Amino acid sequence: MADTILEVRHLSKSFGDHQVLRDIDFTVRPGDVTSIIGASGSGKSTLLRCINLLETPSAGEIVFHGQDIGGVKAAAYRTKVGMVFQSFNLFNNMTVLQNCVVGQTKVLKRSKAEAHENAMKYLKKVGMDPYINARPRQLSGGQKQRVAIARALAMQPEVLLFDEPTSALDPEMVGEVLAVMRDLAAEGMTMLVVTHEMAFARDVSNHVVFMADGVICEEGEPKALFERPQQERTREFLSRFMGN
Repeated sequence: MADTILEVRHLSKSFGDHQVLRDIDFTVRPGDVTSIIGASGSGKSTLLRCINLLETPSAGEIVFHGQDIGGVKAAAYRTKVGMVFQSFNLFNNMTVLQNCVVGQTKVLKRSKAEAHENAMKYLKKVGMDPYINARPRQLSGGQKQRVAIARALAMQPEVLLFDEPTSALDPEMVGEVLAVMRDLAAEGMTMLVVTHEMAFARDVSNHVVFMADGVICEEGEPKALFERPQQERTREFLSRFMGN
């Protein structure tokens, strides 16, 4: 399909005898904001790690622009499909600016001047340009995550994966990260977000995938899924999380 950027086809993943993902199928189109929700242990993060080639699927395909990514070089692919981690994964021995420059110069082979200019653009976008000389240890969790988002954006990916980007943050810092993500969604960034932030999934996404026990139980438009869930497991999960 010409208007499809990413397809997950019959994806399964096992660790030894433990099957974590079973026959996962869904499609991402340019500009989609897809939220993946579900209880802890349902396979959400493993799915994202498979899409980013941090884990190798046991079966099935991940197709990017019509090409199965099984045979592609991971580093080149990750410049197109970036990832923001729960634990930030910043380089502690580098400044904020260096964190956002290094991938551009090493992987994309950009000049230092171009990489610097690009990094500043995205640090400004997430409100972290005043902190370019700070080290990660000097920043709050919310600030670290905003730097991590800027670092991912500086690679100018086509798709951005977020693995529970707010779950390691203190409650008062969650809003600042979600605000950045809302802005990215409004600008048309294609995003795949594993999240426990139900309001974000309901209000910002245009597609929601509910997972349980390694399978997709239900998926659809947020309004339909949140207001009229078809599956009992979806209803139970949402009633627990939404306090209904």
